[in-house]
Amino acid sequence: MPTKKKPQVTAPKKSAAAAAVARRGELLSTAAEVFAEHGYNATTVRRIADEAGMLAGSLYYHFDSKESMLEEILRTFLDELWHGYDAVLGAGLGPRETLEALVTESFREIDRHRAAVAIYQKESKQLAAQERFTFLAESQRRFEKAWLSTLRRGVTARVFRADLDVRLTYRFVRDTVWVAASWYRPGGQHSPEEIARQYLSMVLDGIAVRAQSVP
Repeated sequence: MPTKKKPQVTAPKKSAAAAAVARRGELLSTAAEVFAEHGYNATTVRRIADEAGMLAGSLYYHFDSKESMLEEILRTFLDELWHGYDAVLGAGLGPRETLEALVTESFREIDRHRAAVAIYQKESKQLAAQERFTFLAESQRRFEKAWLSTLRRGVTARVFRADLDVRLTYRFVRDTVWVAASWYRPGGQHSPEEIARQYLSMVLDGIAVRAQSVP
């Protein structure tokens, strides 16, 4: 008498796994918004759970602490940021084109991770002193090196003004780009690419070499 084959259970398991991943992502998104609005120190696991519509104890099924949630939020943001930045820096573009691409990529990251950017802006200096978050300081060093080298290349190539203070310019560009996280809302009237174009038209008129008029 032939034996009956056991029913396949692969599909339900995959569905359950996918649902768990999706739920984890939803919880991180909620936590990021709460951290950005109230600050990391003032945010409790209970507050995050309340915003997510669940009991605080149930949140521990997904994460062991609010520190773990914050670390994953910031690492995800920075990993994506550097994936885009490294592609730009490795593309062999000229200094002006590199600057334009870095600014555009920055606004795209604000679009994808607005809350994480806001957290990074407010909390990174204090967090970087903790061993768990030393990756923030390393990312900041890489960030500064990428922007300063691009600006210096532009000055050397006479694409940017010879009298440009590259460190001051870097700070201006950095702060004016990332502060957009305080007002930008995904799905608004302007795309990140459109905002980047408007921003660049204002910045580059101030640092680019002006064409000499012909008498």
